[in-house]
Amino acid sequence: MAINGSKPKNGLAGVSRRVFLTGATAALATPYFFTRRAAAAEQVVVRTPGGAYDEIRREVIYGPFEEQTGIRVVPVAATAAKLLAMFKSGHVELDVIDTGDDPLIQLNNLGALRDIPYDEFQFTDPADITPAFKRDYLVGNFIYASVLGYNTDKFASGSEPKSWGDFWNIDNFPGARMLADMATGSPNLEFALIADGVPMDELYPLDIDRAFKSMSKVRPGIKKFWDTGALSAQLLSDGEIDLGSIWHTRISQVIEAGAPLAIQWNQHMMQVQAYSIFKDAQNQEAAVKFVDFCVQPDIQAEFCRRWNAGPVNSKAFDKMPADLLKGIPGSPDLADKGFVLDAEWWAENRPLVSQKWSTWILGG
Repeated sequence: MAINGSKPKNGLAGVSRRVFLTGATAALATPYFFTRRAAAAEQVVVRTPGGAYDEIRREVIYGPFEEQTGIRVVPVAATAAKLLAMFKSGHVELDVIDTGDDPLIQLNNLGALRDIPYDEFQFTDPADITPAFKRDYLVGNFIYASVLGYNTDKFASGSEPKSWGDFWNIDNFPGARMLADMATGSPNLEFALIADGVPMDELYPLDIDRAFKSMSKVRPGIKKFWDTGALSAQLLSDGEIDLGSIWHTRISQVIEAGAPLAIQWNQHMMQVQAYSIFKDAQNQEAAVKFVDFCVQPDIQAEFCRRWNAGPVNSKAFDKMPADLLKGIPGSPDLADKGFVLDAEWWAENRPLVSQKWSTWILGG
């Protein structure tokens, strides 16, 4: 399984990487800058997706961190373009970046990020962090997964698709299908290759031509290529789509709301949301303490339990309910059923894939 490989791998967010990359979030506000200059030594400024995510983190992480360290956490929304502009202008107004690892790879390639000083950690034993989600310039926050979701009214227990090969088998498993669009950042080439017989631990480097050839075989059954997590969940929950790829966090939400859906965990693809620290961050020491605090077992276990995500700290699994582990990516229960998206491969090859996608989607 790729998670045990020597090369750290990953990818994207319970939060849509597309939203982050396309700049939908708000710019930093002037009052915030004034506050930061006035009390820089007493706070750590963190880029986050906001919304319900921050509501949970305020209770589980921000509040406890402030109580234990006396350092105030200032969560701020910022787009990838804003992060790049900060670095290029020499006016970095953030300390910690919390996002999918693809933007972090881009920033690291520009020399914007510092190495994580794991030897300075006090809350977390770095040896407990799964190697696939720990690099010099980033450490994982939580794991999410792209899975095969399906409608249980359409596919009763025992007749459901059990692999991507079944998904590609339109005759034996009829129904309206969906897959991820290029607009998400990475269409499902991995699943196409798995359906074509490539083992999970031999996927990378992806054979792009073979993947698109495989995609062409299933395309007649694809009703929609989804471009946001919200759309994928809506399509399945409304019954417009019978089966398809979807982020596990999204389908879990609609299942909890009563939708007749289920997850096939076989051959799922793990991705990671991660932390990095700006090289020119004004609050370096506070930033390190914050990241260290966030990845300790107790914090990881509680946050991931509430966010329905997988922890990157292996010791956190021991602190989570046993029944929950059956639906948590990265857990011992699912360790042999998935692989880790190689975000570094995608960062290098996305322009080529995008070019081929533009031709393929038009029928070329």
